[in-house]
Amino acid sequence: MNNRDYISSIITQFSGRNNIIPIPVVYIQLTEDYPSAALLNQMIYWSDRTNRKDGYFYKSYNEWFDELHLTEYQVRRATNKLKSFGFVETALKKANGAPTLHYKVDTKEVSEWILKKLKNGNLRNLRMDSEETQQSLTEITTEITTETTNNNILSPSSTAYPYGDVINYLNQQTGKHYKSTTKKNQTVIRARTDEGFTLDDFKKVIDNKVSEWKGTDMEKYLRPETLFGTKFEGYLNQQQPNAVDEDWKKQYEDVF
Repeated sequence: MNNRDYISSIITQFSGRNNIIPIPVVYIQLTEDYPSAALLNQMIYWSDRTNRKDGYFYKSYNEWFDELHLTEYQVRRATNKLKSFGFVETALKKANGAPTLHYKVDTKEVSEWILKKLKNGNLRNLRMDSEETQQSLTEITTEITTETTNNNILSPSSTAYPYGDVINYLNQQTGKHYKSTTKKNQTVIRARTDEGFTLDDFKKVIDNKVSEWKGTDMEKYLRPETLFGTKFEGYLNQQQPNAVDEDWKKQYEDVF
């Protein structure tokens, strides 16, 4: 087989029905972007198959990648968008003995949005009886050939953690020179990201603590391992103080 015939055979495999990821048009019209529509489609599928009485299910970012070829950043961004619509809820619950991000779809809310847009004439050319739109992405993508899987340009290692964006913002706000390639910096950023926190959350924590600590003897703690450690959520939700409490500061210094 010459090169042209080989490439032609590969293209034929790519174009087969079993290699297609169908997304109902209505979800694209609702969310106005493909990643959010694809994620909503799969979340509805898995919500219907969960064994939990509260309706939650969990998926790792690697599993989302395997099903949808969306990076972690894309999944987190799409999840936040779906949450803003009221379509999805998230919660940290135990799975296999460890806190894991779980998802739950409010199908009633999704249905109400669809009916509302249909009534307003905002959904055009909507077909609900398409066999393709009813198939699970998981059932379809499991049929993908070994050649396609092994040679795909994307891989789970391309999952995007916001190391550079977070560290660059920290350096800008503090005048310091931390590196995004340092292992300990990546460890804390990865841990918080895996808990569902976003780039905006990191920036908010940096802003909160720079406002509070810069120009004081606490300024030395404006560093990744402190800001993005286990107190991260507390820093994110704190109210801006007028001054650093001396007793608290002494207690904090004893810890670090």
